[in-house]
Amino acid sequence: MNAQQAPTSSLALVSKRELQVSSQTSVWAMMRDEAAKAAQQEPNLASFLHATILNHANLADALAYHLAQKLGGADMNSLQLREVCAEVYKANPDHVLNCEADIEAVVTRDPACHTYLQPFLYFKGFAALQAYRVAHHLWQNGREFMALYLQSRVSELLQVDIHPAAKMGKGIFIDHATGIVIGETAIVGDNVSILHSVTLGGTGKIGGDRHPKIGNGVLIGAGAKVLGNIVIGNNARIAAGSLVLKAVDCGDTVAGIPAVVVKSNSVECCAETMNQVFECCDVATFDPGL
Repeated sequence: MNAQQAPTSSLALVSKRELQVSSQTSVWAMMRDEAAKAAQQEPNLASFLHATILNHANLADALAYHLAQKLGGADMNSLQLREVCAEVYKANPDHVLNCEADIEAVVTRDPACHTYLQPFLYFKGFAALQAYRVAHHLWQNGREFMALYLQSRVSELLQVDIHPAAKMGKGIFIDHATGIVIGETAIVGDNVSILHSVTLGGTGKIGGDRHPKIGNGVLIGAGAKVLGNIVIGNNARIAAGSLVLKAVDCGDTVAGIPAVVVKSNSVECCAETMNQVFECCDVATFDPGL
């Protein structure tokens, strides 16, 4: 679709701006309204929308049901998994608030997202992130085997591998998601955007604190590899396909294999603008390793 064209689907009932100006309406209320309208417009999906959204009293219940339907299987059925998720949300309601922030992040940053329903129902990066949040809570409360089981299911079904011990902030946008790997001691801050095939990994078999620390507002482009216990400063930008082996200062853009600084001291929050173009780089300092 041309970027200038309005969506032709009647499901896109509100503009992106209208979605963003919904501060007086909760995410859950918006989702229910969209689900009700979608059920009328697409009767074949009515039972799905009722089971997933409209039959639930709140976002926590809907999220527990939806994750369980996606991840349940022969070893642990959806009813059992739904109970586990519900217990986690009851014990720590912050996970539901983080879910709302993650939905808002997708809606405001992804031009392909036109409703609040889309990430919740269909985006596997969002689903993988919410499953991680459940697994992380379990890990922190001594239920490591259950946490690892969830990690394994998400990796198998959604092709996203986030260790349950990793620490992830809120307002995170994981776009497309296929092939993402985030290691055990990695830390990801708030309002970060991560594209597909990104690795936040170690550099060998040495244990301990060995994974990257990603600051707030960072944008990590598709296929980028960030390796080792290094710090990526707030609002930094990592170009697609880069191999980052050294720390990156706040506001810097790095690119290449190995990555070098191609733009410094930007005040732009790249994670929110999703701007992956760095026209003002000093080409004299850019060595792609050729």
